[in-house]
Amino acid sequence: MRATPLSNCERRFLLRAIAERKRLDGRQCYDYRNVRITFGTDCGCCVVELGKTRVLAQVSCELVPPKPNRPTEGILFFNLELSPMAAPGFEPGRQPELLVKLNRLIERCLRNSRCIDTESLCVVAGEKVWQIRLDLHLLNHDGNIVDAASIAGIVALCHFRRPDVSVQGEDVTVYTPEERDPVPLSIHHMPICVSFAFFQQGTYLLVDPSEREECVMDGVLVIAMNKHREICTMQSSGGIMLVKDQVLRCSRIAAVKVAEITELIQKALQNDQRVRKEGGRFGFAEHIPSQKITAFKTERTAVDTNDVEEQVEEIIAKADPPSEDFAKPILHSPGTAQIGEGIESSWGDLEESDKGEEAEEEEDSEAAASERQQIEREDVRTEAKDEPIVLSDSEEEEVVVLEPQELPRRTRTQATPKQESTSKKTVNRRRKKRAAR
Repeated sequence: MRATPLSNCERRFLLRAIAERKRLDGRQCYDYRNVRITFGTDCGCCVVELGKTRVLAQVSCELVPPKPNRPTEGILFFNLELSPMAAPGFEPGRQPELLVKLNRLIERCLRNSRCIDTESLCVVAGEKVWQIRLDLHLLNHDGNIVDAASIAGIVALCHFRRPDVSVQGEDVTVYTPEERDPVPLSIHHMPICVSFAFFQQGTYLLVDPSEREECVMDGVLVIAMNKHREICTMQSSGGIMLVKDQVLRCSRIAAVKVAEITELIQKALQNDQRVRKEGGRFGFAEHIPSQKITAFKTERTAVDTNDVEEQVEEIIAKADPPSEDFAKPILHSPGTAQIGEGIESSWGDLEESDKGEEAEEEEDSEAAASERQQIEREDVRTEAKDEPIVLSDSEEEEVVVLEPQELPRRTRTQATPKQESTSKKTVNRRRKKRAAR
């Protein structure tokens, strides 16, 4: 789906090119685009690229009760999602007619063809079976979503491994991959869809149409087939009537394309299994180029360490001798110091400044002590006044007047250690003078 429809000029140009047996990407009428398969780190995850069309497939499983009418068969669930990331024409939260048609076609291709043995998914008849869920996400839309989704779905199912289980009476034990090796699904065959686009009422036929070719086509025929030339499903849509010869020709072309794609899928699965056993790089990390800046690992550059000592001696011989004159440092402020031979310091200035600060602190402490004494004397004088203290001025209660019996004596303030030392010195001086007399 395009954000804006094609103009009449573009439509005429495409139809004229198709009539001349030419395609915009340089392919022939019956050529398929390049198919690329990339596996993820987990089993059951893969990305299939059909040209620029990209589909992500993820398979998961869980134990659920079976359906009442089929107690010995597992459950298969398929879901295809179209997001605005793939094309601007897809709206989130809505199911257009195209999505409903694609989901039904994928379900008929994979479920109704009986490619997966559902009876092998039964754990306990009537109680527990495996539910296999296949989620397909369209990452980029460049035409022919059906073929890319069918290839991604069957590849993910072949690559998936479910946990091994054991049944003892009514107890079902599910083992982790570390305890027991996971079990692959039982797949009988690989159905793959091949799409054919018809133009000018079936006059011209193209295989694997692109997005622009889908916008001008009159109808499409989808044939799902396996490598044994067995047709699994067939669907025709559009306002065209196909004759028997056209359908037979399309089926013969589909048999060749399905055989090539099946061989490609088997080689990709074998290569991935071999790499995982050898412990090498596998998954999406295998396809990350190492030449880019954003790569995780770059090649190491070789460093030549031969004749290093000779090169060092030559550099030392050519270098200028060190100068013996030292610049005299400048002390920007008093109290700074520097370390080194022949460098002046001013620690003496720092000590003198410290002594001056100590003397100023002593003077400030003596002044503060004298102020405290004056404040305490004023407080004592205010307390000594004969003023009555009224506790309550209510008319109902009696007025009680408290008068001080005796005047408080003046308290002597506690002298500081410095004041005590000065007073002792003065007393000693007076005694010496009296003794001298």
